[in-house]
Amino acid sequence: MSVFTAKSFRNHEQVLFHQDPASGLRAIIAIHDTTLGPALGGCRYWHYDDDAAALDDALRLSRGMTDKAALANLSFGGGKAVIMAPEIGEKSPAQFQAFGRWSCHGLVPDT
Repeated sequence: MSVFTAKSFRNHEQVLFHQDPASGLRAIIAIHDTTLGPALGGCRYWHYDDDAAALDDALRLSRGMTDKAALANLSFGGGKAVIMAPEIGEKSPAQFQAFGRWSCHGLVPDT
């Protein structure tokens, strides 16, 4: 599957993939549009049947955040992150810590 030809891609500005073998983290951040300002959106922790389903969800949700921000007349674009949860087991603090380290690295402009 090509990310660029995926039905949900629809001209996203940036899609980032990350895995941290030590914690088991597998995550995607999708930034749809920053025309009106920096991307606004949250993080979904969910079990997906496969990587394609996780990507589709991240793309779909980030595009929705662009629309929501525009409809609310906010100076933000849309983005969304998904953490791919294991099928069974509890939420792992190590995964959330790894996600925090990764998501802040390179996404927040240096000041």
